[in-house]
Amino acid sequence: MDKAFIKGLRLLEALAMSEQPRGVTDLANELKFTKSNVHRLLATLQSQGFVRQIPPHSTYELTTKLWVLGNHVIQRMDLIRIARPAMTALAEVTGETVHLSVLEGTDVVYVDKIESAHHIRAHTSVGMRAPAFTMATGKAMLAQMPDEYLENFRPHLRRYTDTTRTTIEELREDIHAARAQGYSSVLHGEWREGIAACACAIVGRSGELVGAIGMSGPDIRVKRKQIKEYAVHVMEAARAIGLALGHVRAM
Repeated sequence: MDKAFIKGLRLLEALAMSEQPRGVTDLANELKFTKSNVHRLLATLQSQGFVRQIPPHSTYELTTKLWVLGNHVIQRMDLIRIARPAMTALAEVTGETVHLSVLEGTDVVYVDKIESAHHIRAHTSVGMRAPAFTMATGKAMLAQMPDEYLENFRPHLRRYTDTTRTTIEELREDIHAARAQGYSSVLHGEWREGIAACACAIVGRSGELVGAIGMSGPDIRVKRKQIKEYAVHVMEAARAIGLALGHVRAM
């Protein structure tokens, strides 16, 4: 085990449980650390934005960074719980695999899924990451972001299949199409070959992006016609989740 890391975690816990800022000597006495050790750990945590120093007595307290990180975890847990009924309904009506995803930087992360009952299906796993610019759920979420956000993908654009969109201009076309029709689609697999999918972004109480729901299946079964039919149900699932999260669309 990394002893320094464990000491840092114990220091974070002590500060989190404290009702007022703490000094180095005070913390060292409680944790049975040397003062130099506490000072070094505090300096590291301060440099990473987890701790701030309070003048003029050189005491320390936590910033809200831990709260922000914890809030992301809670929101994700709430999203999974709230989205389940809509995911189940979508899986039943389409018969295909249904995914719940979030956007992390330039990646899509699968946070929940319902597997298709078909023997031939799209194979994915919860926790898996994929390049957002190649995925229907990724494009659906990017349609909710400012156009400038697409510049983050410029260093990462590469070909995974014959149909991968590899330029910012092509990606921008897909994003504009997703905004216009209310959903995104991939017909022949841009990350993995032979996969067709459609997805819609999920927005929260204040209209903020919280994730995306989508369905996917093999393109030998899911054709353009099916995508258009399934898209109606995908958008309805996204709306239902958004409403459950407190989002009210403008009339």
